[in-house]
Amino acid sequence: MHKQLIKTSSNQYNVVVGEGLLEQITDYFPKEYKNVLIITDSVVHDLYTNTVKKALGKNVKVSVSVVPAGEASKSIDQYYRLLTDAINHPLDRKSLIIALGGGMIGDLAGFVAATYMRGIDFIQVPTTILAHDSSVGGKVAINHPEGKNMIGNFYPPQAVIYDIRTLHSLPDKEKRSGYAEVVKHGFISETSFMEDVLKIDLTKELDAERTLNHLQKGIAVKAKIVEQDEKEGNIRKFLNFGHTLGHALESEFGYGGITHGEAVAIGMLFAIRLSESRYGNKLPYQSFYDWLRKNNYPLSIRDIKVEPLIQRMKKDKKSENEKIQMVLLEKIGEPRMVHISDQEIADHLEKFIRELG
Repeated sequence: MHKQLIKTSSNQYNVVVGEGLLEQITDYFPKEYKNVLIITDSVVHDLYTNTVKKALGKNVKVSVSVVPAGEASKSIDQYYRLLTDAINHPLDRKSLIIALGGGMIGDLAGFVAATYMRGIDFIQVPTTILAHDSSVGGKVAINHPEGKNMIGNFYPPQAVIYDIRTLHSLPDKEKRSGYAEVVKHGFISETSFMEDVLKIDLTKELDAERTLNHLQKGIAVKAKIVEQDEKEGNIRKFLNFGHTLGHALESEFGYGGITHGEAVAIGMLFAIRLSESRYGNKLPYQSFYDWLRKNNYPLSIRDIKVEPLIQRMKKDKKSENEKIQMVLLEKIGEPRMVHISDQEIADHLEKFIRELG
């Protein structure tokens, strides 16, 4: 088991990572709760809800709300329904919401917790690789048809309890989605971490020890940045490497048409190409591309039009005065936030889309 304390300007909380944590989940709670609402999705519910309910004990009132699996559930309709569930259960200001699931559930349940009665406690219990990133840092949100995570807040959890045994049940597409965020942390931190991640074969069974090591390193990279810039005023934007185009692709495909990590992988490839053009440097584009191909990431976006992508990128939360900002790399471990003109984006996107085929 590995424990890391995250300290921000508004809160501090432990991130606990290890095997078999669900059965002793209350050991890692910061305090006792008598009324708990578990929010989960239809896939995770069948796998792990009963384990968590049993671990909470007989003296705790436990209710469960289940949403359909998939990014489409990060919607205003599901958000409103969950608020109604919280009222009907009923939760009060001393109650707890447990976000049991992947990044979608963490964002959705966290936003419910942040806004119900002006904010009640919630705990992240991630069950995917992707959630090693999304569960840490206190960003909670739902999507709007015009943009991902456009309705949200900064609201840190009281704890993150990450049982990596849950990763054994992940389908291949969720492994791909999660490991895109792991390699992102490598690109913005250090070459050795990035290179070690690119040795992983996601088509085979994950090695528990190596995966745990990668997750711990990824969390440490994010924690160091979040502790310095909780509200994304400066360096926290570096965590969005690959996300400007990635979020635009998610919106353009329709939420659920491509996973978050798969979209971000394409976004990182594009950001690397743009970085090479902007700085005249040589980055590991080809080795990253080969790794994505080997691990069956969907890379072709030839049916996507450039102009709608640019318009979506201009609505990205990092944009300023309708000007696109992107995270580029001077070299591995040295990200920079750069304003990009519409024409430069368009020229490079046209070429990039043709190159992917």
